[in-house]
Amino acid sequence: MSLSGASAGQYRLSLAQARLLQLAAQGLLQPLRRRPRRSDVVATIERMRLLQIDTIHVVARSPYLVLHARLGNYPMPWLDEALTQGQVAECWAHEACFVTATDIGLHRGGGDRRAHHWAHRNAERMHREQRADMDALLAAIRTSGPVRAADFARTDGGEGAAKPGWWAWKPEKRWLEAWFALGDLMVLRRERFQRVYDLAENVLAGLDPPFDPAIGALSPAALRRRFIVDSVRALGVTQANWIADYYRLKPAVSERELAPLLASGELLAVAVQGWDTPGYVHRDHTDLLDKALRGRLRATHTALLSPFDPLVWDRARVRAMFDFEYTIECYTPAARRRYGYFVLPILHRGRLVGRLDAKAHRGDGVFEIKALFLEAGVPPEPSLVHALAKAIADTARWHDTAEIKLNRTQPAGLAKALREVWRAGT
Repeated sequence: MSLSGASAGQYRLSLAQARLLQLAAQGLLQPLRRRPRRSDVVATIERMRLLQIDTIHVVARSPYLVLHARLGNYPMPWLDEALTQGQVAECWAHEACFVTATDIGLHRGGGDRRAHHWAHRNAERMHREQRADMDALLAAIRTSGPVRAADFARTDGGEGAAKPGWWAWKPEKRWLEAWFALGDLMVLRRERFQRVYDLAENVLAGLDPPFDPAIGALSPAALRRRFIVDSVRALGVTQANWIADYYRLKPAVSERELAPLLASGELLAVAVQGWDTPGYVHRDHTDLLDKALRGRLRATHTALLSPFDPLVWDRARVRAMFDFEYTIECYTPAARRRYGYFVLPILHRGRLVGRLDAKAHRGDGVFEIKALFLEAGVPPEPSLVHALAKAIADTARWHDTAEIKLNRTQPAGLAKALREVWRAGT
């Protein structure tokens, strides 16, 4: 059924069509058909609304990997340069994220808007308990200029270095992060991925396009509405109960809350096969919805996804959309891991068909695949093997680790098939 043949609320998608619509909205339906440009970095973040930051770097750090899945072989420094040039900024949203300069105003303003977020709560508690030290640090930055955590010597003996979380950091790092969460400090640039903190007013003054204070002055209700709408747009198609996770909204978003957005035409209601609740599509995706209904969306992309890719960061959503059970096991004790430390979902032509645990040995130029698993019921057909071999080789070359070391695979015969493709040249 096309849009021309249906009235509002009567659009009916198969689950496969819904997947394609979501992949199209996320920029993962087809590979980029030209060489990437610098402007693509900001455009891709704008499309997703949020680019989550994580510091694990057994392969490329997550934000670079998320962009690689969409842009292909782009230079990693482009993201750092976009931050330095004020085209993107850092803030707390889903978690710590890059957002476009245009959107940063949505994450500024009254602290009560983000008060439910764990980072903000921790920062407020720290300021109450260590107010004198934190205020002194902020005053010093106001006088002396931008700083890194590395500019402060560790004086506690490093006892917490092996522990995760803010409590493992030296005091100055915790205070800098707290001021960042509270909004008084922002990230001016990164040096070797280390944050350089400056007063928020200085960073905001350098944004491109310029900071618009009116955006930060939105009422809490208007801001929540904006986050809801932006989440639906970024997801392509979504159930109501998946919306809040995108920006960590509280309380959860209900169908009743979405009713005015349907009435205004900003959102469209769709029925998706197998769902017992409505799906929602942003009106900006009317053309994509029409193509999905007509069977004109075609998935041709194969990519390795970051564990923190927006496509997979909501476990309930990825299970319902792709029938893919996924857990980030880097936070799981080694003895309890099923697949590995930093496991990358494998996207192939509209499906999540497997996962691999990889490590880039940059000093040796080796991209090690510790384990690679295809999902049950996914046969290693030649088309999949060739596409997967190419995706792995492209990712390895992008890391400057062109030599691929492949260990365990499931099924076992997949290893031989992949090696044959690499020997023949991908």
